[in-house]
Amino acid sequence: MTGSTIKDIPEEWEVRGTETPFRGKKTSVRTDDVVMPDGSVVTRDYQVHPGSVAVLAVDDEGRVLVIRQYRHPVREKLWEIPAGLLDVPGENPLHAAQRELYEEAHVKAEDWRVLTDVYTTPGGCDEAVRIFLARNLSEAEGERFEVEDEEADMELARVPVADLVRGVLAGELHNNCLVVGVLSLVAAERGDGLDALRPAEAPWPARPFEA
Repeated sequence: MTGSTIKDIPEEWEVRGTETPFRGKKTSVRTDDVVMPDGSVVTRDYQVHPGSVAVLAVDDEGRVLVIRQYRHPVREKLWEIPAGLLDVPGENPLHAAQRELYEEAHVKAEDWRVLTDVYTTPGGCDEAVRIFLARNLSEAEGERFEVEDEEADMELARVPVADLVRGVLAGELHNNCLVVGVLSLVAAERGDGLDALRPAEAPWPARPFEA
């Protein structure tokens, strides 16, 4: 295969039965009985997730806006990029990303592009994340968003891209959106350039949205 033919394609195998043994505040767990190619039926458990957006915000000095936040499942404080859930079905992901950048960093951006789209853990969760590139940053107007819970303990920093790449490759930075976003940024810069990235309103089949 060549690069032009390497791409994921939609496909859905037959499901003989399904149930939802757990429902949480934002996500749930689903159990499907899936027909395999040889005709056998196996059980697959996975997390049902509304989807997320993340923002790799780069300032005029080439620094990335990052946030350190406690993540209880892994018992660590992780450096991350601003991100959040698509809480409203059909919500425009660009609008959600702009909201998250404002709420978590009190920053706005004039230039928005799609950096990359990923499934975080497709073997056990249907979460899809759209990572945006945001440039031409400035402080947002008005009062800061009132944070709570883990977000009340967040730290904010601006870090050169090279330092983040080093941290990723050294195994010191682990948040998937930060890792994918930073490495995608470097790849885009070395490839066709950032202006060749998809527009901010590019279609997203994994999470269709209203313009």
